[in-house]
Formats: sequence, C-alpha cells, structure tokens
Amino acid sequence: MHKDLLGPAPRDFVGYGPLTAPESVALYNFTLRHNFSLMITYHTQGRVIYYQYQNQTPPNSQKIADEFARVSGYTAEQVPANSSFAGFKDWFIFYYNRPGFTIEVGLGKNPIPISQFAGIYRENLGILVTGLVQ
Repeated sequence: MHKDLLGPAPRDFVGYGPLTAPESVALYNFTLRHNFSLMITYHTQGRVIYYQYQNQTPPNSQKIADEFARVSGYTAEQVPANSSFAGFKDWFIFYYNRPGFTIEVGLGKNPIPISQFAGIYRENLGILVTGLVQ
C-alpha cells in the first residue's frame, strides 16, 4: 500500500467518507438538534467568502455574503466547481436551504503563520457580529 494511503495527513485530508470522523458526527448531531438560521465555517486560504452549493443559493445568501464582504474587506464569490461536495456548508445548504458560508481567511502557505491571527480576527469580527443578527 502506498504510504499516502495509510491514514490522515496533516492537511487536505477530508476523511474516509461522510460522517466517519467523530467530530463530524458531533457537529452533524448538534446541528440537527438546533434551528440555525445560517452557518459559517472557516478555512484558510484566500480572503474569500463562498455562499452557495452548486447551483443552490438559499434566500438572502448573496445579500448576507455581500455584507460580510463589506465589513471584512474579503470578496464574496461563487464556489469554484472543483470545491463543491466537500464540506459542512454544502450539506447545510442542501439539507436546510438556508444560508451557509465558508470564509477563507489568511494568505500564504498552509498552515498559515500565527502572526496573521490578529489581522484575521479584526477582519472577521464584523462577519461574526453581522451573522448573529441575521
């Protein structure tokens, strides 16, 4: 067996399949027990806000994404085709048809340096506050 197939890697490992990691199951169950009006996930790379799943854009998603972009300085963009099918945001949008967002923070090689944290925090505070009042 190739050494890359032996187990999780330090980056870019998305799991063996849906809901195979304990933390994924916990997040899934937590979400099912609550009536969230929207959700936000954070990833690193690009200072971009993604707000749709394939061709599905829930009501108010683009409006909220545009406001997130305004308060953060990030850009709101449609999800690249090769980035769909991989995450919690996609499931949330598909299952609930409610706004879901992936916020890509930071720039540079992953893992991004901790020295970017203060700037990322400042950029995203407005997103978090705006998300609370939606």
